[in-house]
Amino acid sequence: MSAIERYSDGNRPTGKATDSHPRAGKARIVYRDAIPDDGADQAEVFHHAVMQGAAEHYSVEQRRAWASVLPREGSAWSARQLLHKTIVAACDGRCVGFLEIGPSGDGAGHIETLYVWPSLARRGIGSTLLLHAQRVFLEQGLSRMRIGASLMLAPRLLQRGWQQEGEECVERGGEKLQRICLVKRLDLVET
Repeated sequence: MSAIERYSDGNRPTGKATDSHPRAGKARIVYRDAIPDDGADQAEVFHHAVMQGAAEHYSVEQRRAWASVLPREGSAWSARQLLHKTIVAACDGRCVGFLEIGPSGDGAGHIETLYVWPSLARRGIGSTLLLHAQRVFLEQGLSRMRIGASLMLAPRLLQRGWQQEGEECVERGGEKLQRICLVKRLDLVET
């Protein structure tokens, strides 16, 4: 995957950013395949997205159990990159969001994980990561993609045309976590 630049407000500046330019100070997000050095940042993004980002939807006990399922160590996340194609959103060379693609089945691609640093949520980073996954799935000839979405993520995906297939509870560290099973029909993606 080639790196694709996107600015935090969704627009690309027309000129060089200077202190007087209206886009000065806007962070540039680059979307790319993960590299092993992203592992430590992925661990932190995951931990903070769960512990802070999901606070309105899950209890402290549920979030602690969820966050403890995967080690807060970069080497563990780097190893996951060997199991799951991982696309990251990087800002100034640091991973601020990522998506893992799981095994596909029955003509549908599977989003294994999708996490964004909490203070950068609702700025289009997750949506753009999903767009990149959609391109991957279309290149594989798949017609749909699925995700087991958290209670935080599901409403936003439903607003963007995803369809609910059901609900499920998963157990993480002895706690039951509700999630919503969603599917989206894949259309051609404009570049």
